[in-house]
Amino acid sequence: MKSGILPDHELERLAGNGVIVAARPFAPGQVQPASLDLRLGPVAHRIRASFLPGPDARVENKLEALTLHTISLADGAVLETGCVYLVPLQESLALPEAIAAAANPKSSTGRLDVFTRVIADHGRAFDTIPAGYRGPLYLEVSPRTFPVLVRTGSRLSQLRLRRGTALLDDRALAALHATDTIAAPGEPVIDGGLVLSVDLTPAVPGAPVGYRAKRHTGVVDVDRVDGYPVGAFWEPIAADPASGLVLDPDEFYILVSREAVHVPPSVAAEMVPIDPLVGEFRVHYAGFFDPGFGHAAAGGHGSRAVLEVRSREVPFILEHGQSVGRLVYERMAAAPRTLYGTGIGSNYQAQGLKLSKHFRTA
Repeated sequence: MKSGILPDHELERLAGNGVIVAARPFAPGQVQPASLDLRLGPVAHRIRASFLPGPDARVENKLEALTLHTISLADGAVLETGCVYLVPLQESLALPEAIAAAANPKSSTGRLDVFTRVIADHGRAFDTIPAGYRGPLYLEVSPRTFPVLVRTGSRLSQLRLRRGTALLDDRALAALHATDTIAAPGEPVIDGGLVLSVDLTPAVPGAPVGYRAKRHTGVVDVDRVDGYPVGAFWEPIAADPASGLVLDPDEFYILVSREAVHVPPSVAAEMVPIDPLVGEFRVHYAGFFDPGFGHAAAGGHGSRAVLEVRSREVPFILEHGQSVGRLVYERMAAAPRTLYGTGIGSNYQAQGLKLSKHFRTA
């Protein structure tokens, strides 16, 4: 069988065959073109610290010693900032030896500065499930800026299944650009993937170039769309061509890429951080770009990559056009039945600078 990222119809087939085991039938929109949203289970365990079980232990073996208290999510519960929670997920896996999995926060999760990582039994790394894994999945959740209201069934993270290796090297990526224009305007920088830079110019005169999250805000319900005024949670950032943007330590920013990104139907993409040696900041918690993102035929002409940025230990100045991240592309094992942005509840097609779906645009 062909190597690559498994598409929507194959994810559904594997669920029918017991490779993906769900406690409840899939919800509408849960299967995306190249990924599966993962749903929170009935409880959240507040734990003392993040952990990995390691090769000799299951996650539940560690929970008894680390759990401070357990919260029911049946009627919704608030997860507080600065705390670490572990939530059993409704989906588990019985992977064949030829298929591995990887996880990432959903875009809306990252834009709320909610840090999530999937953990599996005997795991040596976060968000990485080896080929042949059989067992439950758990989600570590740690809100960093806003307290969030979640409930059983809330979807904060997503899973990709992969058969073999299908990463496009720089030569193959350049060839893809020659036929499908993966970034515009101008000739893209391809170096270990498509290099993305930050846009610190306003879309129209007077428009903000980004947003800085406020502290000590109200609660954000992760399942409520267009429910909150921007000004109660975010400060707009005005353009300052002379000084750039100073990132203050431990502050959270929403910025946007200078490049309009295109993920053709034959591939999927993932955001990975730029080398930390070039800057004291972290970019993009949420990294999956489904086939069809930025694809003109799917309504996405001109889609930018939104950047979730947090400075590290010291203040750092970002300049317009500075490199901040890379998109790596992988081949799809088969074309997806549905592209991103075509009637599946996609919230970020044809986006520019855009906050998460929870905030009212007008």
